[in-house]
Amino acid sequence: MRVARLHAAGVFQIHDEPVPTPHQDETLVRVTAVGVCGSDLHWFSEGGIGDARLDHPLILGHEFAGVTPDGQRVAVDPAIACGKCMYCLEGSPNLCENMHFAGHGSDDGALREFVAWPTRFLYPLPSSMSDADGAMLEPLGVALYAIDLAGLRPGMRVGIFGCGPIGLLVVQLARISGAIQIIATDKLPHRVDIARMMGASHAIQADAGHEISEVLTASQNRGLDVAFEVAGENEAVETAIAAARPGGRVILAGIPADDRTSFVASVARRKGLTLQLVRRMKHTYPRAIHLVEQGLIDVRSVVSHHFPFEKAVDAYTVAARREGLKIIIDLR
Repeated sequence: MRVARLHAAGVFQIHDEPVPTPHQDETLVRVTAVGVCGSDLHWFSEGGIGDARLDHPLILGHEFAGVTPDGQRVAVDPAIACGKCMYCLEGSPNLCENMHFAGHGSDDGALREFVAWPTRFLYPLPSSMSDADGAMLEPLGVALYAIDLAGLRPGMRVGIFGCGPIGLLVVQLARISGAIQIIATDKLPHRVDIARMMGASHAIQADAGHEISEVLTASQNRGLDVAFEVAGENEAVETAIAAARPGGRVILAGIPADDRTSFVASVARRKGLTLQLVRRMKHTYPRAIHLVEQGLIDVRSVVSHHFPFEKAVDAYTVAARREGLKIIIDLR
């Protein structure tokens, strides 16, 4: 089977490797669609993410869908939790002490023709959803978990700082959750425009924090009940904290390139803010599938580019330039 391995920052090589043999609790899945995530771009551009470094040729890709030998199309949860540690037993498999995650550290991901994956982490796709839709369920799950952490309720004022794919999904989820005002910002004009199309009541181009006055004016100087930072930039963190009302929540979902998050502590302290960091997702796939199947969330419009497997480097290069939105690599 064909396999794309990252050998060094920016260096993919195609290999021919044996098709994996599934263990007793696994199913062989023919991979059909793989999304390029912002966290993948850290591996591609920097040779690692956070304190995890590229120390061997790694197969990237954790947003994916495929087909089982009996023809069932499935979305694949990339996080293999042990189900036995304290955090799993407490209901937080995303904090598993023995986690294996596709395309991270020593665990190969989905940029290959076949994977053998635990059957319990495969979710059947309805006929109305495409393979690319199935790959989009992972970023939708992260956005859904961010909404869960925020405790979002009808009537709240919400800000989304960073309108990449996950930010745009948070915009849509905030809308169907009953937010009365959704303020979205991004540095890229095309993402600002799309945020407005997807339900933001105010879409503002970010400019080194200078947009905060526009954000506060849009909220009638009341501030935001919940501010989602989804950019991975400290400027966005600072703006989210400045825009949050006293007693509000700030949800940090972005992954900073330098593995550091900083902000003016006195502002956050005086407001008595609650800061919550997003660790992937938990218990979201069934809900995510239902939301897409019922037409409540549009994942398809978040996909801007498709590339064939042979052009994986081009796909990552375009994604690293922040062109478009979500990029899907097709293996059919």
